[in-house]
Amino acid sequence: MKLLDLYAKMKGELNGIERQLEAAVADDDSLLGESSLHLLQAGGKRIRPVFVLLAGRFGEYRLEELQRVAVSLELIHSASLVHDDVIDNARTRRGQPTVGAKWDNRIAMYTGDFIYAKALGLMTEAREPELHRILARAMVQMCIGEMEQVRDFFHTEQSVRNYLRRIRRKTALLIAISCEMGAVAAGADRWTSSLLYRFGYNTGMAFQIRDDLLDLLGTEKQIGKPPGSDIRQGNMTLPVLLALQEQDRREPLLHEIRAIRESEGRADTHAAIQLIRGSRGVATAEQMAETFTAKALSALAGLPDLPAKKNLTDIAHFINKRSY
Repeated sequence: MKLLDLYAKMKGELNGIERQLEAAVADDDSLLGESSLHLLQAGGKRIRPVFVLLAGRFGEYRLEELQRVAVSLELIHSASLVHDDVIDNARTRRGQPTVGAKWDNRIAMYTGDFIYAKALGLMTEAREPELHRILARAMVQMCIGEMEQVRDFFHTEQSVRNYLRRIRRKTALLIAISCEMGAVAAGADRWTSSLLYRFGYNTGMAFQIRDDLLDLLGTEKQIGKPPGSDIRQGNMTLPVLLALQEQDRREPLLHEIRAIRESEGRADTHAAIQLIRGSRGVATAEQMAETFTAKALSALAGLPDLPAKKNLTDIAHFINKRSY
């Protein structure tokens, strides 16, 4: 089944989540409500809610409880994007102006905080205490990951290991707990929720590596923002770090990165992008994404042969090959 077919099959459940997302941020303060809706209505893949719903198929499928978890996690993801855009001084997100660009960064920071609070308020209605513990631990790690990214801006000597630890916290964990919490909310056993966590974690690692590759290889139409946004903001992603390991490219690439840093992100990134595209780093990063996807699929092997297992397999393949 293709991903669009899966989304069409789940249309009723996903439409319900969209309505609940909008309802969750509705507020008497029209500015906070407006700025929150601006981000949510820009769209998104809604991968985390899909993972919650599919993981729930491995237990007792209680749609109301699963939707509550799904909406909370998507709100947390959305709030993190608002804060990311402030830190990165990003002007577009999903082809639309960011909250900071449409209003200002002060409004954006409060919008992110507001969405976080709404997510946590919604989660208080969840019946299973373990859901709260999982979410709290993950949010702490997400904050650490965000701080590590800020600390490592333009740090060209960081290791690939540092990068992997950062994206684990910043991206993979939220995808991992989307799978885990869906299973827990459905009353699945610990072994099942553990396998789904492993699937989500490895899929999340592949997702972020592919995202970093798209930032360098994609077009603005494909990715909804100008190519090279990461390097312009000082985010040294996996393909960049791998390209810096090549002796014939290291000095020219360092020169371009210094120019970008000194211009505060205003310098043209074309030369840097071409150096990275021509390196072996792109192929190596793609191989690493493939490895994480294989680990994700291996985790699924221990689960019952339900239709949801095939759906998760299809999503993992899509994420690893996606072009947007």
